[in-house]
Amino acid sequence: MKKLLMVMLIVSALLLTGTALFAGGQTEEKDGYTFGYIAYDMQDIWNMYGAEAFEYAAGTVGVKTVVLDAGNDLEKSVACMEDLIQKEVDGISIFPISPDQASTLIKMANDAGIPITVENLPPADNAGDYISCVACLYGDIGYAAIKFAAETNPGAKIFYAAGAKGGGVYETYQEGIDRALVDFAGKVEIVGIEHGDWQTEKAMNVTQNFIQTGTDFDMIFANNDLMAKGCYNALVEAGMENIPIISTGGSPDGLQMMADGIEAANMTAPVSIQGVQTFKNLYQYVVLGKRNIDKFTPLPIVPASAAEMDKVISWEDPAAALAYIGGLE
Repeated sequence: MKKLLMVMLIVSALLLTGTALFAGGQTEEKDGYTFGYIAYDMQDIWNMYGAEAFEYAAGTVGVKTVVLDAGNDLEKSVACMEDLIQKEVDGISIFPISPDQASTLIKMANDAGIPITVENLPPADNAGDYISCVACLYGDIGYAAIKFAAETNPGAKIFYAAGAKGGGVYETYQEGIDRALVDFAGKVEIVGIEHGDWQTEKAMNVTQNFIQTGTDFDMIFANNDLMAKGCYNALVEAGMENIPIISTGGSPDGLQMMADGIEAANMTAPVSIQGVQTFKNLYQYVVLGKRNIDKFTPLPIVPASAAEMDKVISWEDPAAALAYIGGLE
């Protein structure tokens, strides 16, 4: 009887200790933590700077990182997840290729019991359990671009150099653009659309092809800064370099193009904030034991002309991005 009573007292003490730790938002202490990161494609500068910001935030608190590149390949992304599971990392962040691919990776992490968070693209509705998603509201960026055109160049006839179909990003941009075209009907119109697939060379080619159609246009909306560069190259070859270009993202090249007068404006969205916020969500969940983390956090959208560049947070400045979100605690 005394032995049974002693066992019960020990169990009760352990339960009370666990309850106190949970109530205080703390998890079991470890010597160190390792987080995995699966990139969509590190050749994409948006993804590259986001990953660098994630690693920067990890370095400030001594968390090790294992960054793997899926190279825009679905099968390779699954292999990356299998690798991280085998390494028994403490948490995983993914930059999805598509919503369905995100669901596949999330379910793999769930089966392995590893917490997972998502950046850049919300997963499908049946994705499984994930901590949070940090992403641009691309529809709002598309809306902001058309609004800027309507207000600064009434009557604008826009050639739209769009991103790639099928990943969900371009499609979300288009939803915002369609809303803006209704709200600003009569003040702006899109006279042509071609897909540059986020690439400089292809954007140059499709812009050249559009110019050759003879369609009248007096503004370009490029879906990212890489394509803006290609659009500008095509304009220069055609002797039409005075046509203003609106772009999105606010990459280092984009900011330089604004300073050089190549881009009239940029609907900036600092991917450096996306990277550090994604790390923060994973860190707070895994290391600090917090559970009241927002399921979705949008990036700020800062429309800026060349005269307003001082209000933009650079992709190359993760320290400023970390300060913007208030640190990691």
